Amino acid sequence: MTTQQLVEQIRKKRSFLCIGLDTDLEKIPSHLLGEEDPIFEFNKAIIDATHQLCVAYKPNIAFYEAYGIKGWKSLERTIDYLNKNHSEIFTIADAKRGDIGNTSTRYAKAFFEELNFDSITIAPYMGKDSVEPFLAFQGKHTILLALTSNAGAFDYQTQLIDGTELYKQVLKTSKTYENSKNLMYVVGATKAEYLSAIREIIPDNFLLVPGVGAQGGSLEEVCRYGLTKDVGLLVNSSRGIIYASNSANFATAAKIEAEKLQNQMAELLG
Repeated sequence: MTTQQLVEQIRKKRSFLCIGLDTDLEKIPSHLLGEEDPIFEFNKAIIDATHQLCVAYKPNIAFYEAYGIKGWKSLERTIDYLNKNHSEIFTIADAKRGDIGNTSTRYAKAFFEELNFDSITIAPYMGKDSVEPFLAFQGKHTILLALTSNAGAFDYQTQLIDGTELYKQVLKTSKTYENSKNLMYVVGATKAEYLSAIREIIPDNFLLVPGVGAQGGSLEEVCRYGLTKDVGLLVNSSRGIIYASNSANFATAAKIEAEKLQNQMAELLG
């Protein structure tokens, strides 16, 4: 999917909502546990109920890897279902990979070619030669961790290196990478006050913004400092939507919560 196609979907749906599919067998409704593939059945129901309200889905890969081969099969079925039935929706493999060149190329092949995701999240710590293998794939996007929403982000990301915060150095350096036009960045909603400085460095790149909802981030604050002429934001909500209810009506409850966020987004877009 091209960036322009993503922007068109945002304009059409008046939404920049990304729904995180962090599917946990300990949290999904108990009546699904008797299904042959409860993870997929849960995901399918969430997708069927919410696809008109969002522009992206983001499976957190750890929630699938935790169940071994069965979990990986559930992930494969989920992405196949999305690509077959809702190809206009942007898909994000929240895998947080990052390794030296040959290994990164294999990770990229796994998620971009075998599973056919549109994008993947990447940790930048190992630098250029761990990121560029992902950027080499045409029509795919690499989402670099820049300033995350967890408490431990302050351990490294905001530390000064020669007078510059490390996250700013990540942003500046990544712009020099080959095919950097395909870069997006993760910036946590709980760090909304940093968005003005971030936009000075990357004024047009899309930002994937987790932390709205359960983690306490403010959608209004994120938009105040982060919106661009092409919106430039994918705001993620996971637990607040998919676990809105653990009863038989869980999909309807998820739709209601997604609709609340989509309505707020439509208002903020004007």
